[in-house]
Amino acid sequence: MPELTPEEREVRREAVGELGAALRELVDAAVRTEVPLDRLAGAASAARELTALLSADLREVHEIASVDDPDSGQRWYSPVYGPGSPVAPPMVVDDFPDEGRCVGHVTVAKSLEGPPGLVHGGVVATLLDHVLARSARGAGHGGLTATLTVTYRRPVHLGIPLVVTGRLVSAEGRRATATARLVAADDPGTTLAEGEALLVALRAERASEVFARTGRNVGAWTSRS
Repeated sequence: MPELTPEEREVRREAVGELGAALRELVDAAVRTEVPLDRLAGAASAARELTALLSADLREVHEIASVDDPDSGQRWYSPVYGPGSPVAPPMVVDDFPDEGRCVGHVTVAKSLEGPPGLVHGGVVATLLDHVLARSARGAGHGGLTATLTVTYRRPVHLGIPLVVTGRLVSAEGRRATATARLVAADDPGTTLAEGEALLVALRAERASEVFARTGRNVGAWTSRS
């Protein structure tokens, strides 16, 4: 798969984002619909036609998308923030690397429901994990999550604006520790969930082994030392 020029990548990213938004609308409709059976059958047929259209040129599972930037960690199909992902909420994140923190804004839809009306606990953990790793990476301490501790304080409701903040606490060598907190945007004083993670950057030789099948340099998860 040939690499795109920066200009080509931006054009494709816009198209990928438009498709992702349309697919998220489709997913939301699919999990909420109560249309008659004949319409369900028609929708299934239309969905298969769309699948055939997109399947005309597929990359392998291990290949990195042409719109991604693996050195910086930008993933256009990330299940957390990817504009092209049909399953991402998607979370919009503001980075403050000089402060070692990042702030994510997200509203979780019905497709990520756990108990009725509530965000699935695994999704809550995923949101926390992302800002934990991102706060460390933004401050120059990219790595993989080695341990993740999540404390669920209160139920997290679907369909309300949430704020997820990650903060780098300490870093030494290849290891970094970060904390995160999730609140409702209209009640920032009440913690709904919080997390703490130990992140470990891969040595260059280990990263080359782990990500060998991608055929790309993957710097975002590699030790800077």
